Amino acid sequence: MNRPAAPMENRLHELEAKLSFAEDLIDTLNRSVFRQQQQLDSMQQQLRLLHQQLQTLMPKEERDLRDEIPPHY
Repeated sequence: MNRPAAPMENRLHELEAKLSFAEDLIDTLNRSVFRQQQQLDSMQQQLRLLHQQLQTLMPKEERDLRDEIPPHY
């Protein structure tokens, strides 16, 4: 009499195992995405600082495009 329930019970255990693996995978991926976002934020901040440093080091002269024309023109 318990025979018909056995395949259903096996299927339920398989689904529970798959769900458990999927939850672990999602958790691992979430941690990876979080770490990558932290790295991106850090690199963006470094880039902003480098840009600011570059702006302070560059002369504030206005460029004239005529100065950029090669001499043969």
